[in-house]
Amino acid sequence: MKLESAPVIEVVDFAKNYGEFQAVRELSFTVRPGEIVGLVGANGAGKTTTLRAITGILRPTLGTIRVGGCDLEHQPVAAKQQFAYIPDTVHPYDLLTVAEHLHFIALAYRIKDAEAKYGALLEELGLADKRDQIASSLSRGMTQKLALACAFLREPRVIILDEPLTGLDPRGIRNIKDSIRRRAADGCAFLLSSHLLHLVEALCDQVLILHRGRKMAFGSLEEIRALATLQADASLEDVFFAVTEETGNSADLATAS
Repeated sequence: MKLESAPVIEVVDFAKNYGEFQAVRELSFTVRPGEIVGLVGANGAGKTTTLRAITGILRPTLGTIRVGGCDLEHQPVAAKQQFAYIPDTVHPYDLLTVAEHLHFIALAYRIKDAEAKYGALLEELGLADKRDQIASSLSRGMTQKLALACAFLREPRVIILDEPLTGLDPRGIRNIKDSIRRRAADGCAFLLSSHLLHLVEALCDQVLILHRGRKMAFGSLEEIRALATLQADASLEDVFFAVTEETGNSADLATAS
């Protein structure tokens, strides 16, 4: 992990309003090459709004977002070339097979020697026996694996995931976690949102906790435990509930982080 490298995601004073409602306010954080950052919060905390703004689906009300050093507002194409995004609900092309999806991605992104990579990716993600199946016949878990295969084939600098383990069985979950770790070790940055706090605790280097559109904490689990004055063995679940309680301690933690 190259923590000294320049951030590949920079969010500075981001805010998103829907009319009078403030979905996210004054949010700043960074993701560096090789980091796995977990975004957690209750329903309505602003997680999906934040991910959609970083991917250019939503336009910020205020603030600046850069991906790979490119300002998303002024250099949208250059910024979007840096990342792959997998939303919480994946919609593949129903009549394309698994292999045809990978071939389409290879053509669309002009990936060299892509066919040599197909087999390894399909084996890695447990899709080898589904190679010639059309997408409409796949289970939700297999569809999620297909989306990951398409993202991994591109070898982007950043992969953004919204609930990446939806529909996966225990073996599939383990394989995906291993795949994410291997790519992070090679320098790919990950930003993932999940309600599965045990997954975030086991996988992520940094945790960003949102509550009602505000950043309550950002840092390693050890750093957040210390700021929240919790015991060294406190789980992320314990930390999450401690820092999102409506108390003065939570406000102090938000300021400190």
